[in-house]
Amino acid sequence: MSAEAAVLASLALPLLGAFLIALAGRISANIREAATMLTATGLALIVWSLVPLVMAGERPQVSVAEVLPGIELAFAVEPLGMLFAALASMLWIVNSLYSIGYMRGNDEANQTRFYVLFAVSLGTTIGVAFAANLFTLFLFYEALTLSTYPLVAHKGDQRSVASARVYLVVLLSTSIVLFLPAIIWTYMAAGSGEFTLGGVLAGKLEGAGVGLLLLLFVFGIGKAAVMPVHLWLPAAMVAPTPVSALLHAVAVVKAGVFAITKVVIYIFGVQHLLDAFVADLLVAAAAFTIIAASIVALRQENLKRLLAYSTVAQLSYVVMAIALLTPLAGIGAAAHIVAHAFGKITLFFAAGAIYTAARKTELHELRGIGRRMPVTMSAFTIGALSMIGIPPTGGFISKWYILAGAYQADNMLALLTIIASTLLNAAYLLPIIYMAWFAHDETFEARAHGEAPWPAVLALTLTAALTLGFFVFHSAVLALARQLLPGF
Repeated sequence: MSAEAAVLASLALPLLGAFLIALAGRISANIREAATMLTATGLALIVWSLVPLVMAGERPQVSVAEVLPGIELAFAVEPLGMLFAALASMLWIVNSLYSIGYMRGNDEANQTRFYVLFAVSLGTTIGVAFAANLFTLFLFYEALTLSTYPLVAHKGDQRSVASARVYLVVLLSTSIVLFLPAIIWTYMAAGSGEFTLGGVLAGKLEGAGVGLLLLLFVFGIGKAAVMPVHLWLPAAMVAPTPVSALLHAVAVVKAGVFAITKVVIYIFGVQHLLDAFVADLLVAAAAFTIIAASIVALRQENLKRLLAYSTVAQLSYVVMAIALLTPLAGIGAAAHIVAHAFGKITLFFAAGAIYTAARKTELHELRGIGRRMPVTMSAFTIGALSMIGIPPTGGFISKWYILAGAYQADNMLALLTIIASTLLNAAYLLPIIYMAWFAHDETFEARAHGEAPWPAVLALTLTAALTLGFFVFHSAVLALARQLLPGF
């Protein structure tokens, strides 16, 4: 299969898989779930077949159609998109395995619809990753919002529907009111929206307009959850845990920070932003989000809501890192996309396993649960240490590069933000670990229970292993990130 054919196949396979999953659901649950696993595995094999080509310097491109003069539906595989697509396709396999245990363990309704929409969501995610221009990015970005909305509303009760409405309204309104005008402005100013290393706006847009356009992109890309457009993310916590994992680790939030990173590197160009002296606006917005969301997380009693605000903060690490406009910070941004994905999906998997096995959702209910669910809480501990940035977890690698990048930029605000947020991360995550392993539970025998169903436990064990493994085996990610360095 040629590289161009692989790009098209990676876009088509999830949609074909969604159709087959829907058919299989009419036959049996086992066949439906086998179709899900086969589709996820097939997508990963196709996407990962492109990795050696991209690392060798190739950039496969496919133009599908010219929608308007100068505006194409087109796809191109560059290092950042390759990293995002490889990550999403790999974690879809693990998330599908987890979903089997979770959905069956909780006897969830409409499971076929769930798996179908999951496949569609991953297809749109690959479209975001491989978009060759702003038009294609916007098209698949919106498709991702629309395909994940029913997943957020999956339970169908009043609370779920209301929260899903918040999710949809916030993401669509930011896109239409801010993101779309930013795209139109870019096409008008530069005559192109193609993702070009070094940017397309240099010499085409100067002065205050550069800062204003940058802010339109940052707040218009609501999936990055930069405050105050973060409200959709805590609202979405009513969804089943596999959906939360999709939102927080695999697709939606990563699509947000990925899009901002693409815009900074390939639309503005790093040198143009340095010359315009506007990147500090983005550093300040990200720093505020990191600290404010971490403080809010400290006040949460519900485990999933705490993890949601943790995600808001952790996403802005990527935004702040790319805004520092230094090589080391750029590597840190790419590394944190991966490290956060592994660590945060582990935490959400653990939260879902706790709910499935013990029906516990609040922090005070977790006293002594480590003795009843040792595998789950061991994985949770690993994920939490990664969020804090403690070795030997992947989070240490990405935070180290971001910290080094802040030092390289001589940016005191970024340095202080990273240090303060690390302490805040420890303040809201370490007490959970202590409570689970060391606090005494007087009702231990009366409420004794075991682990969640084995597919869920296997999935969270795998992601915890990935979190530890990334501490040692991160060279490929850094190699892809370094290919972006000519833009710095």
